[in-house]
Amino acid sequence: MPDPAAPLSVSNLVLRSKQLEIDAVRHLASRAELVDVIGQLIQGLQRERGVSGAYLASKAQRFADVRLRVIEEVVPLEVRLRDVFAQHIEPGQGATAKALSLMAWALLGLESLPALRIQIERQAMSAHDSVAAYSHLIAGLIELVFHVADAAGLPSVSRMLVALLHLVQAEEEAGQERALGALLYASGSSNEAHQQRVIHLIDAQERSLRVFSEFAEPALRARWEQQQLVPGMAQLERLRRALCVARPGASLDSDLSDTWFDVCSERINALWHLQVDLVKRLREDCEARILEAQQDLQDSKGLLRGLRDNPPQRTHAVDRFFDMAQVPSALPEPVGGGHTGEAASLVDLLQTQSTRMASMEAELEVARRTLNERKVIERAKGVLMARLGMNEEVAFRALQKTSMDQNRRLLEVAEATLSLPDFAFAQQATQNPKPGP
Repeated sequence: MPDPAAPLSVSNLVLRSKQLEIDAVRHLASRAELVDVIGQLIQGLQRERGVSGAYLASKAQRFADVRLRVIEEVVPLEVRLRDVFAQHIEPGQGATAKALSLMAWALLGLESLPALRIQIERQAMSAHDSVAAYSHLIAGLIELVFHVADAAGLPSVSRMLVALLHLVQAEEEAGQERALGALLYASGSSNEAHQQRVIHLIDAQERSLRVFSEFAEPALRARWEQQQLVPGMAQLERLRRALCVARPGASLDSDLSDTWFDVCSERINALWHLQVDLVKRLREDCEARILEAQQDLQDSKGLLRGLRDNPPQRTHAVDRFFDMAQVPSALPEPVGGGHTGEAASLVDLLQTQSTRMASMEAELEVARRTLNERKVIERAKGVLMARLGMNEEVAFRALQKTSMDQNRRLLEVAEATLSLPDFAFAQQATQNPKPGP
């Protein structure tokens, strides 16, 4: 590593740049561990949410023992996440202000869990409210995963993080579907608002999984496609259909709550195993990148040392050296004519790095565009929810319908929604009364 006290030089700048690249990948590898731990906690909380909702909906007649076992599994994951958060507070970990803020928000949610569990144990809240409370906490954890994905600066890693983010999102949507379906079946009665929410969640999963398939490696994509053929999927589709077509207020077979929970869990577990493999691949890619960068660093040291030992002796060679239209033929020439091996190797290195950077930027642009589209659409949904009193699925359908009616991309409609002034929303609210819950 170059001496910080050394005079400014090309070698110091180049070597420092390479060292910073290594540090950035190391920080990303550390964040991969954070994503791994968050993912484990999210899965545990999703399961706790599902059994807690069914426990309340059945008036404590179902899932009581299962709920206690799940809580015992989740508590150690809470402790582990706190430990990882503590590590990321250290200045050398490279955590951003946004990441630390999201960690604080998640920690606040974890601190509220004991009181939430006591309320559920005492049946002092509704099943719907318990599902909403867990979903609120999980949403903050997913946002932290999103921030990690958005901060990545390597193309292969960025693609994996985009796939991971949408896989995590699909898993959460599947978890919410499991919780609401278990709530409905355990209660023994259908509810139109919850049925519509389940339909929305099924559609949302398909959207998230399409993006996952686009960015995931072929082997993972093939595994997920194969998972769609297992017998449990056919059973899940039958249960979904029975749940969604039931008339509001019609009776549901409460004995199916356990079956529903099991088949939904089978699908969520398949998503979870994909997530585990994605995080493992992410770590392996980071390790490979670090090794590659360290090798480049050693090569750069040798090349730059040779360059300093054999400087160009004719000033016009400098212009030729930086005239990229003539590279690789226009190299600094020593007095005796011909090209030094070190100079030729350095130009080869610069060309390779230039090509690699151009390729990286193209890859990163695709990943960034996908992440940005998701952010814009989520913000537009939030604006509609806040200003027109819509719930999430109604807000998304409004954007979707406008997109189809106007034959415009969903992103363009979302951007237009964000640009509307407040009075336009006030006028819209007057024309369209606030929808029911």
